[in-house]
Amino acid sequence: MKLFNRLPALLGAALLALAPAVTLLVASEARAQAPAPAQPAPAADAAKPAEPVKAATPTPPAGAGEPGKEVIENPYGLEALWKGGDFVARGTLIILIIMSMGSWYIMFVKVYEQMKLFRQAREVQNKFWQASSVADGTSQLKEGTAFRYIAESGVKSTVHHEGKLLEQIDLNTWVTMSLQRAVDNVASRLQDGLAFLATVGSTAPFVGLFGTVWGIYHALTAIGIAGQASIDKVAGPVGEALIMTAIGLAVAVPAVLGYNWLVRRNKVTMEAVRGFSADLHGVLMGAKGTR
Repeated sequence: MKLFNRLPALLGAALLALAPAVTLLVASEARAQAPAPAQPAPAADAAKPAEPVKAATPTPPAGAGEPGKEVIENPYGLEALWKGGDFVARGTLIILIIMSMGSWYIMFVKVYEQMKLFRQAREVQNKFWQASSVADGTSQLKEGTAFRYIAESGVKSTVHHEGKLLEQIDLNTWVTMSLQRAVDNVASRLQDGLAFLATVGSTAPFVGLFGTVWGIYHALTAIGIAGQASIDKVAGPVGEALIMTAIGLAVAVPAVLGYNWLVRRNKVTMEAVRGFSADLHGVLMGAKGTR
């Protein structure tokens, strides 16, 4: 069920990861199919006498007997890079696509998890603190949520405080340690995936640069073997290699922005979690003190 719940995020990540490549491909096709500029009509000879005006003849419809828009096959671009590249160039491009898909997938999933925690925090205010006891309030929270996990950890710490070693720790310290461990586990769960975003943001430009260097090396080698260094022989292969750098930047920038944004949202989320833990600690100690 978790896989089906995350399927929309995975599909959205795949579409956003392929967006830079599709944009480059569409742009190259548009340049290839651009019509040639119209040639200016030759100036009429002033010395030539004007001919008598003839009756207007009907103009044939467009496309009947005249060629349509001229289509020129683009020898450069992303398609040429894929077809003409070796296994290293293709492997680099595939790695960049995988990194982009992973980044967008993690960003979608983490935002969804943070939204659930915010919604659970509102439920705690409406259900948990209105209950008659901590146990009753804990049972009203949804199973598997972070706030119920913290509440159950606090209740268990007040009940299972026994044993010769544990008795050496006072109840207040024991409950505080139990709640802190539960909060730390929630914080660690929120941090999952952020390391991948940081890695992509710091390495994707260099992966794209590696593909650029590799492509330029092969382009210059082919030019040296052919013995021709004209602009049409140099511009195409070098431009195709530079596409790798553009794709690397397109992968890195969203990962860096998403990482910083998610870290900020995690801090706001953890403030709500820690506040609940502190309030729960006070309620548990107050309940024990009245006994």
